[in-house]
Amino acid sequence: MSKPKVAFLCVHNSCRSQIAEALGKYLAGDAFESYSAGVKIKQQINQDAVRLMKQMYGIDMEETQYSKTMNQIPTPDIVISMGCDVGCPYIGREFDYNWELPDPTGKSDEVFTDVIKKIEKNIRNLLNGI
Repeated sequence: MSKPKVAFLCVHNSCRSQIAEALGKYLAGDAFESYSAGVKIKQQINQDAVRLMKQMYGIDMEETQYSKTMNQIPTPDIVISMGCDVGCPYIGREFDYNWELPDPTGKSDEVFTDVIKKIEKNIRNLLNGI
């Protein structure tokens, strides 16, 4: 039986969804496949996110990840919104979960770290539910 595909979505696919994809692969790669996408793309992943993920987990998101849209990932079994504080995209169906995480872009390392830890907790909860 194949592993379920989980897609983490936010508008620009440059920060929260990228962190979730990386942590999903790192913490739950045996249980589900992790993807991230957005409705718009950025030229690069948020550099604060890249730096903090390297510091906290030793993960270099720029090695294997890039900003992409929904049509560039496999059809997911589970779709999770990172938070619609910047406008939720319509993906043809309801989201399975909305994690309602604030966008830490441009904020302090403390705010970023808090969001990263919330994403880790949510990934672990998702893992326990699959």
